[in-house]
Amino acid sequence: MRLPATAEEFRVWMRRFDDGTNLGFLVRVRETGAAAGMVNINSIIRGRYQGASLGYAAFAPFAGRGYMTEGLAVALQYAFTELRLHRLEANIQPANKASLALVQRLGFRYEGLSPAYLYIDGCWQDHERWAITAPIPWTPDPSLPQA
Repeated sequence: MRLPATAEEFRVWMRRFDDGTNLGFLVRVRETGAAAGMVNINSIIRGRYQGASLGYAAFAPFAGRGYMTEGLAVALQYAFTELRLHRLEANIQPANKASLALVQRLGFRYEGLSPAYLYIDGCWQDHERWAITAPIPWTPDPSLPQA
């Protein structure tokens, strides 16, 4: 994922949150309020699926200091309780050891390799698919069909 580098890129990037199918959260340092990273809940699908994909990034000065573990854990709690989602997926490039360690710490399970999954830096990149489901008991969203 490439974060916006200019004010115009940021404005365009922020439009993705206008329709409610993508939600963005800022991870902040509790003591100072500094921005340590971000978490996105993307492509929320209701109906029989009740799931979404995750995007997240630590900002360079704060990487490796535990802020993303805490921030992503809070985002998962929100997704499973307030949004009442059932499943969240994180698709991670195999060389991204920090991201793989993060999802493992939080209880995600490995589901497989997705060859040529996303077009990044001029070529199709493989990704590992990791997922987590809501803890039981879970209260479904009203959009979940009953039959």
